[in-house]
Amino acid sequence: MPKNRPNTPLTPAVLHILLALSTEERHGYGIMKEVETDSQGKVKMGPGTLYGSIGRMIEAGLIRESDKKVDPEMDDERRVYYRITGIGQKTLAAELERYREVVAVARKRQLATNLIAYGL
Repeated sequence: MPKNRPNTPLTPAVLHILLALSTEERHGYGIMKEVETDSQGKVKMGPGTLYGSIGRMIEAGLIRESDKKVDPEMDDERRVYYRITGIGQKTLAAELERYREVVAVARKRQLATNLIAYGL
């Protein structure tokens, strides 16, 4: 995950974390729960994957730590919140565009229709 290169493909974990942070700052547990919600339970991110990815994302400049806040629901001042940076937003936008292009190719080739016909 090279720093300041918004066109580099992302790992699924990084993509999900950026999506979770695209609307608001969140702490680690909040990110894990948002990823699970966004994926309708299909993606469950454990602490090792989450915090390993967060460390690399901070190093790459995609996200940064926010000021520590108290989450009224959790009432824990130790929670560290994270926020997406400008380069993180550009990187997310580039990744979503890459996905749009892939889906357009699949539609053009009618792959979804073919897969349904084969029962896949």
